[in-house]
This record gives sequence, C-alpha cells and structure tokens, in this order.
Amino acid sequence: MLILLSDAFDPGLPARLEAFGEVTDDKSRVGEADVVLIRSKTKCTPEYMDNAPNLKLIIRGGVGLDNVDLEYAKQKGIIVHNTASASAIAVGELAFALMLSVPNNLIPGHCSMKEGQWIKKQLKRSELYGKRLCLIGIGNIATEVAKRAKAFGMDVVAYDPYVESSPHADLKASLQEAITGADYISLHTPLTPETEGMINAQLIGTMKEGAVVVNTGRGKVVDAPDMVAALESGQVRAYATDVWPSDPPPDDYPLLSAPNVVMTPHLGASSKENLLRIGDVIIDLIGKYKGEGTI
Repeated sequence: MLILLSDAFDPGLPARLEAFGEVTDDKSRVGEADVVLIRSKTKCTPEYMDNAPNLKLIIRGGVGLDNVDLEYAKQKGIIVHNTASASAIAVGELAFALMLSVPNNLIPGHCSMKEGQWIKKQLKRSELYGKRLCLIGIGNIATEVAKRAKAFGMDVVAYDPYVESSPHADLKASLQEAITGADYISLHTPLTPETEGMINAQLIGTMKEGAVVVNTGRGKVVDAPDMVAALESGQVRAYATDVWPSDPPPDDYPLLSAPNVVMTPHLGASSKENLLRIGDVIIDLIGKYKGEGTI
C-alpha cells in the first residue's frame, strides 16, 4: 500500500503510517497511490482521480469535503472520509476568538498602540454577556462554540434543517426565525448548492441592525459584494472570517478592503493539538480499511 500525503500534516504522522505501507509526500507518485491524505489545498477533481488508477481511499484531514468530487469518487469506487470530530475544538475556539475580538476592539486597539496612538476614549467596548448568538448549523464545531457562549452568559439559538435537537442551543424552525434579534451570527455550514451565497442582501436586510457575522464555515456561503454593502451601511457592524473563496483569496476579493472586517488566513484547523487529533483519526481509519476493506 502506498500512502500519499498530498498536503501538510503533523510532522510525526509519516512515521506512524509506515506500519501500513510505504509513505510519501511526492505528489508525482499519485498514479501509484492507494491512499491519498489531503487537507484544503489538494483538489480531488475527476481529472485528479483519473490520474490515480490505484486510488481506493481519500481521507480529508478536516471537515468540509467540497474539494473532493464526491459523486465521481463514488462512480470510481473510491471511499472518501473526513476527520470531522477532530477539528471541533480548534475551529470552535477560533470562532469564539473572532467573536470576542469585535466588541473588545482588539484589532484597532492593538494597531493604534503599534502606531503610537492612545485612543482609549474612542474605543468603546461591549460585552457578550446577555447577547443573543445565532448558530447557522449545529454540528461538532458549532456545538463547541455554543458551549463557550453559554459559559459567557449568552442566549444561544440555532438553525439546522438536518438536526432535530441540541442540548446546547434552542433550535428554531426556520433560518429567519433564528437570525431575528441575534446580536451575533456564526456560520457553520458546508458549501453546497443550497448554502452557496445564502448570506445575501435579502437575508442581511432582515438581520438586527449592527449584528456581527462570524464565518469559520466556508467563504462562499457569504455573498461578498452584498456583505461589503452591509458593512458600509452599518447594517452589519463587523464581519469576522477565517474562510475564503480560495486559499489565498484573489487580490481583488472585495472583503479584503472592506471596512470593519477581522480576518485570519484559514487558521481554524491548524492548532498543533488538532493536527495530532487528525493524525489519530487517520491512523484509525486506515487501520479499519486495511483490516476490513471498508470504513
């Protein structure tokens, strides 16, 4: 069995994988690979899979699978799996950090101090305590955000058409009901035809004026020009994001130069602890596959 590490993982993972066969990070050997390990960078398109005739298993270290053509993989008999539970704490903590940064003016406060300014009077803080948080999607990551929000004394509601109940959030019957009155809205949906561009001018117009939108889900869930317009008008107080339409985003991506945007370069799953957890899940998945021929 040849295992190809096509993207960056924990440095100790290759040695752990040697128990299952040969391990390489030489992408030119994709045609020989039985197993390919990817994160966000590698795109498993039909052409990619056609160039890998031995490929039987793709494991995505992370949550989203929008960089894998799932239908084509199914046609080719290639098993595709992610490591969904591994990243929940790392991404959940970053989502909460982004949310905290806005009412505490961490970015303007830091930048002004670096520039030799003392603008204490201009920077007014507000608290998360008592505010309403709406989670769009209530999977593993959003659940970790909800736990932290509850600890901060927030009122937590959620909308997820695929979840019937949650012990950590009050589930609403519709997206509109969930966002109504929310001070903070945190996005945790995969990128699908249903969710692409769902945060658009129409939906934004029904949000509470001055709401803060946090995105650690997928960049294309937000309509960028519509969000820019909302930031400029003040309908949205701030947009805090770790995700982009591509890694990195194009230079002319409008949110890069929009006002009141807090941004990080897709750091959500990059904690050292998370990379170790991803490795643990990968070892378990390959072990099951090698022993049983499936997962």
